[in-house]
Amino acid sequence: MTVTTAPPAPPRVPEIPSPPLRLTNGHLPRWAPWAILVGTLALSLLAFTVIAMAGQTDVNVAGAAVVAALAYLVFILVISSLVEGRRKGVDRLVTGVVAAAFLLAMVPLVSVAWTVVTNGVAGISAEFLSHSMRNVVGEGGGALHAIVGTLLITLAAAIISIPIGLFTAIYLVEYGQDRKLARGITFLVDVMTGIPSIVAGLFAYAVFAIFFGPGIRLGIMGSVALAVLMIPVVVRSSEEMLRLVPNELREAAFALGVPKWLTIVKVVLPTSIAGITTGIMLSISRVIGETAPLLITAGVTASMNYDLFSGRMMTLPVFAYSQYMNQGIPAQAYIDRAWAAAFVLIVIVMVLNLVARLVAKVFAPKTGR
Repeated sequence: MTVTTAPPAPPRVPEIPSPPLRLTNGHLPRWAPWAILVGTLALSLLAFTVIAMAGQTDVNVAGAAVVAALAYLVFILVISSLVEGRRKGVDRLVTGVVAAAFLLAMVPLVSVAWTVVTNGVAGISAEFLSHSMRNVVGEGGGALHAIVGTLLITLAAAIISIPIGLFTAIYLVEYGQDRKLARGITFLVDVMTGIPSIVAGLFAYAVFAIFFGPGIRLGIMGSVALAVLMIPVVVRSSEEMLRLVPNELREAAFALGVPKWLTIVKVVLPTSIAGITTGIMLSISRVIGETAPLLITAGVTASMNYDLFSGRMMTLPVFAYSQYMNQGIPAQAYIDRAWAAAFVLIVIVMVLNLVARLVAKVFAPKTGR
């Protein structure tokens, strides 16, 4: 009888514990990009400071910021690629480029706003907001006549252009699909978008000069000139907003037997009212600061005028231009009035945009149940 024995068991090899897996492995901490940015900015400022001290000049802060931004993009790409992989490194690089482009675009806006506010606040006073320049030479006076003229002329331009632009957009979207007339209107609107403002002023002047003779200056002429500039902006912005309305909403209304015009009034327009209001405000902001067409059409005056159909009418852009170009004694008073007029114009545009947002919020369709 043969007895078999089992082979001896192999010796057990001790297991080496593996490090625990974490979700943060291969990822830079949140503070790393900010630390790299601060470090590159500090090194760049230090280098430019040393160069300025050697040349006995002022530190070039803008140059230091540009060099720091470029260095940050290089460092974040290299470090992120080594730690997180090339894909994440490229993603962080593109994010940095987009952020740098945004900051670069904000520089002129912030610079202009800061310059106007700092220089314009010095000229703002109760007298400036409550008096005109009638019989004022030198110091004193105000821009009340220009404020009133700006509001009246812009309001009349809006009354003229908004219905025309809105009805044109409705025709192009709701009635003019694939029609030659709609294509012709679209082409003409695109051409009008690029019209120089001085051409709109000359057009309004020529039209009124035919009926009233050369040399005529009226506030309504300025409104017509501004309306010519506003109409293409209103048409294009309203057209795009109307196209965003889902066709399902129109079809649901048609299925219930609602006529097309009522569908447009009750469904399409309320759905797109927020975007349409924004486009209208963009058109108003586009024309409220125009100077050249108003110089030709509305003219220059130092007195109050509440009648758009009688006599010259001053506006804030023309007031700022005339004060700065026709400086008297003391010159600083004229410069202060010009900056103050620019500041008041910016405030008016800001208030109009806030009102437009409020209107869009109130009349927008309710989405809650």
